[in-house]
Amino acid sequence: MRRFIPLTIRRFLGGAYHRWQSAHVKRKLLRSLKGNSVECNVCGWEGRAFADDHWHPGTVCPKCGSQVRHRLLTAALDGLGGNSALAESALLVGKDILHFAPERQLRQRIKKASKKYVTADYDRGDCDLKLDMSSMPSIEADSFDVVIACDVLEHVPDDIAAMRELHRILHPRGIAILSVPQMDPPATTDADPSVTDPLQRESRFGQKDHVRMYGDDFINRLQATGFSVTTVTENDFIADEVSRLGLKPPIPSSQRLATNFRRIYFARK
Repeated sequence: MRRFIPLTIRRFLGGAYHRWQSAHVKRKLLRSLKGNSVECNVCGWEGRAFADDHWHPGTVCPKCGSQVRHRLLTAALDGLGGNSALAESALLVGKDILHFAPERQLRQRIKKASKKYVTADYDRGDCDLKLDMSSMPSIEADSFDVVIACDVLEHVPDDIAAMRELHRILHPRGIAILSVPQMDPPATTDADPSVTDPLQRESRFGQKDHVRMYGDDFINRLQATGFSVTTVTENDFIADEVSRLGLKPPIPSSQRLATNFRRIYFARK
């Protein structure tokens, strides 16, 4: 049969089947999680529990795919933590924003709030700019009010150079919104540029394309490059919000490299 069906048609049919199968699995998952105990503050879905991921049970929105970090940042932008300086109205509205590795869960909200919205990535083809964060000569100093890079720096070989570049391209008093995977405290950043094998990186840093695993000293690295830092965690929200919005894993992982305590860093120039 394969001999009589052109390759382009086989690929189209295969893609259509994959999309149907994915949609079927998603519908089945949504049905199994019906309820109103938890709510995704990113897309508004409600259910009895969030879905599981590789590291933690009960942390992924089955509708939009948001994870703890997305909902934690959203809660801060919604002003739930009581820090009005970090709310969307103060932080994003009318601002020039550069968004690295833009998450589909957050992209539209940030774009809608901004005056100018630019996306960037080193590999992806769906962004406005192809940028190496550690060296951005094409971006002038003091170009952006806000730079967003959630779970990006762990992929960058020279993260200190990247932090300096972020500082350089921000307007005076501009702010970088950052998150990184981090080992449970107490821990210090584990980095070794000689580790290049993907399997060794996965074993040591948690993922095949990670080049380090951060510890508590991430904030010190930011401060050393000229930033003043405000950290938002689950502790900035009331217990009911933490539980309902899934602002922390309901069951901490026993895996050594799991990030059980998520932090969003607001690093001001």
